[in-house]
Amino acid sequence: MSTNKLSSWQWLTKIRAVLKDETSQIRPKQHVYSLVSRAIPRGVGKELRATLLRLRGIEVGAGTSLCGTPELSGGESQGFGNLSIGSRCTINVGCVFECGDKINIGDQVTIGFQVLIITTTHEIGPREHRAGVPIRKPVTIHDGAIIGSRSVILPGVTIGAAATVEPGSVVNRDVAPNTHVRGIPARKVDQ
Repeated sequence: MSTNKLSSWQWLTKIRAVLKDETSQIRPKQHVYSLVSRAIPRGVGKELRATLLRLRGIEVGAGTSLCGTPELSGGESQGFGNLSIGSRCTINVGCVFECGDKINIGDQVTIGFQVLIITTTHEIGPREHRAGVPIRKPVTIHDGAIIGSRSVILPGVTIGAAATVEPGSVVNRDVAPNTHVRGIPARKVDQ
């Protein structure tokens, strides 16, 4: 009979340890701000969304318009302090920002629908497990750039001032200022 109690106690101790580990990244205030922001209908509350991002620890410049709340991942332990958005930017609906490293968005940047910005990748591991050691690299988008809808910006990329990334592009290397790129991978095109 004491063996069953011991076994039950060990079971309970193991569940507690798992729950503690699984819930250690929960940030109640972050979730409340996110839920409130997502409850705002599209097309309204653009300044309210920006204020809610500021409350989450994200730097958002004056006059920035958020048509929808971007989905944020990574960076939970820093309160998403890795994300910085400049003044008078427009960020459209359905964007995803993976904040494992810094994402710096300059002033007057326009980001289209469903843009994905990624800062984390992996080294290639052995064949038994190809996702090797994580690598984090910042992404910078300079003033006046425009990122077309459904584009993907990969880790370590810098997009120069006034550059244009056409919709659906995958940007895997730096884009010079005043340059127009498109494609998979994104390449310079004549304007």
